[in-house]
Amino acid sequence: MAKDKPKLGAKDKPKLGQNFLIDEDACERIAEALGEVRERTVVEIGPGHGAITERLALRCAQLHCIEYDPALARELSFRFRNDAHVTLHHADILRTDLCALTPGPETFDVVGNLPYYITSEILLRLFEAARAGRLRRAVVMVQREVAMRMAAPPGSSEYGALSALTQMHARVSELFTLPPEAFAPPPEVYSTVLRLEMAPRFAELEVDFAGFNRFLRAGFAQKRKTLANNLRAAGYGAAALQTAWPSEMPAQARAEALALESMAALYRALSHTL
Repeated sequence: MAKDKPKLGAKDKPKLGQNFLIDEDACERIAEALGEVRERTVVEIGPGHGAITERLALRCAQLHCIEYDPALARELSFRFRNDAHVTLHHADILRTDLCALTPGPETFDVVGNLPYYITSEILLRLFEAARAGRLRRAVVMVQREVAMRMAAPPGSSEYGALSALTQMHARVSELFTLPPEAFAPPPEVYSTVLRLEMAPRFAELEVDFAGFNRFLRAGFAQKRKTLANNLRAAGYGAAALQTAWPSEMPAQARAEALALESMAALYRALSHTL
């Protein structure tokens, strides 16, 4: 495997919102965060110049790299041309069927420095693969503020729809945070690496994904409003809410103060009244 690395200077400008990780220690820690993968398939989202790719290639059985930038895709294809277990896909992650990369029912893991401007859309694709029972674990780097929302517990100021959606699909661990100077060119924000152990809770809480996701989005629509007011604005009738409202739930409760179990109980009760 070729070891040549492109040198990045302060004048390098990102394309497609790219900020390349140049902190060697951070690259190693991200690769290690996946755990033991010698017999597993790993998918890397946005490998860039291959700083993490070269470490993953030494660790896993199969590595699929999804790179949208054509110049970077060509660079990586040449660099790893002699590694039969490394496959480079010049593709859009939002148009890629992750589950089709590996033969079912084999599970896979994901690593990715997620572009800030499409983080939510990529997370939805990961959660889709988790619901299909195919994605086991993901180690992702996201903007610090997004990471705080994903990991926030109920009752905290950061808890919201993204928190609930993430925690319906995975157990979230914050690993470490990197400053702008860990990247070239440096972004204007700090970045946090999270590990997501996929464990969808829909069967446990007896809710369906599509309906419950719409319910959560409605409940969190405006943080200053109570849950009941948000749900009425979304079309739930006052009579149905009064009938379904759990006795232990305060009438003026806001969605961010409620655990997923409570939200699921109200959703189930409302479903029976419709």
